[in-house]
Amino acid sequence: MNYADQDPALRPLLDRILSAEDRARVEPLLTELGELAAGELDRQAALADANPPKLRQYAPDGERVDEIEYHPAHDRVASIAYERFGLAAMSHRPGVHGWPTPVPHPVKYALSYLYVQSEFGMACPLSMTDSAARVLRLFDPERYAGEIAALSSTDPELRATGAMFMTERQGGTDVGLTRTLATDHGTHWTLTSEKWFASNPAADVILTLARVPGQGAGTRGLGMFLVPRLRPDGSRNAIRIDRLKDKLGSRSIASAEVSLEEAYATPVGELTCGFRQMAEMVNVSRLSNAMRATALMRRAVRESIDHTRVREVFGKPLFEQPLMRATLLPMVVDAEAALGLVLEAAARLTEADNGSTAARDLIRVLTPLAKYSLCKRARTVTGEAMEIRGGNGYIEDWVNPRLLRDAHLGSIWEGASNVIALDVLRCMRRRGAHHTLADTYGTDRFAGRLADRWKALREKGDRLLELPGEEAEMRIGRYAEELARTVMATLLFEQAEYEAEATGNGRKLLVAHACLALLDDPDALPRTALDHLAEVADGGRVPLAVVPAPGAGYEATEAARV
Repeated sequence: MNYADQDPALRPLLDRILSAEDRARVEPLLTELGELAAGELDRQAALADANPPKLRQYAPDGERVDEIEYHPAHDRVASIAYERFGLAAMSHRPGVHGWPTPVPHPVKYALSYLYVQSEFGMACPLSMTDSAARVLRLFDPERYAGEIAALSSTDPELRATGAMFMTERQGGTDVGLTRTLATDHGTHWTLTSEKWFASNPAADVILTLARVPGQGAGTRGLGMFLVPRLRPDGSRNAIRIDRLKDKLGSRSIASAEVSLEEAYATPVGELTCGFRQMAEMVNVSRLSNAMRATALMRRAVRESIDHTRVREVFGKPLFEQPLMRATLLPMVVDAEAALGLVLEAAARLTEADNGSTAARDLIRVLTPLAKYSLCKRARTVTGEAMEIRGGNGYIEDWVNPRLLRDAHLGSIWEGASNVIALDVLRCMRRRGAHHTLADTYGTDRFAGRLADRWKALREKGDRLLELPGEEAEMRIGRYAEELARTVMATLLFEQAEYEAEATGNGRKLLVAHACLALLDDPDALPRTALDHLAEVADGGRVPLAVVPAPGAGYEATEAARV
């Protein structure tokens, strides 16, 4: 089995997004990681989930050591991610897997998407390591050249992992309530505080925000600091791990309550810009959240398709039962639409890093839209997959309970859904983000209902901004979901047009029309898509003659829909 080979959407998307050279370089990696994810990685991930980390606070002689002990399976899945595939390194230096430049973001997210289909938890420290290197590289590259090199190393003897300690008891969402106190000692600073959620608490490089004396209240009073695991003299820094969290999901990695007791720290960039710098780290982590949600949906859909093909009920496989097809089709469409959005955002992030102002404005709104919509949808898709498998889906011998548990983290970590929706509203108020989206995706290229929808969303966004503040905040969630799903439908049609011209296959066009039909009416399941569900699920050929053109609706070819 190979998860890359079983995915009908992944390779065609990369064919369109990547240059020919990058596409050729990534192909052997897709093959190798796809096989690992379906085999050894999946087995080791199950072991790591069943044997979570343990905290050893004291050595036998009574010395406080605060060490975390991991199962060997954890170390193996970490080695595959950090060392074999360089998932935390590839955005920061040339040479990884033969790339003459840092690896484009779509490649990193595509490979990470395959990895997460088996191991979700490790993607958290991977993302923080990647993001920590990015922040240091953007805001203080000379001072922290050594840390950047370690965070982006694939050598097991040299590589370091990163973390960000943000949440305190009184302030998770409201970062301005941070009480961490920074004290200047001339050559360095010390930090004193209690952190309520600290994932990867044994990280080598920790980024956090602390209140700088005399700098004011709220977020403007916060500076960013680097807290190393070891002081410059090699001694253990004053980072006390008070206890590990007993979590619903993401059980293969450690999350902890941590106390900083005058911990050694050094400033990052301009201390007056701490919150803005941390926002860069958070935004990249949010896109990683959306990727992980997409991977969970993809694994859940694959499990459901494979199960229903071999499970017979009332004399024939479940896959051939009409109601089961009506259940599976929206799941397939959701997973495929989600992947298109994640890789689109990744491509725009690469453009933004290369200096495109337009791409920077676009990624600023695409990221919260993807985080908001996909993380919510992953909970539904993984739950549906559990029910499809029946009683076995509720049993820990199967992967479904782990998928469902992990799916709930995405909507919480890096901002719960309401916080993310308000971020979309902020983008609309400050940058006219709904106009940016409509100008980018709402062209006349796809006439008909999709063009009408973009026009309506532009006008609806304008009306939303005219409402009193609290009224707009109450309505932004539903509007953000409409924006996200319309972007996804548009991207599906763009990809469908490419695939139809390149291969003569109408499968993607069928998926795009199904997505738009479901967007208009959740009960409107196109009969053609249901009849061709096998081809839709597996990447088979669908004759273009049976699928409407990109600008048409199903009304042109179908007398009725289910």
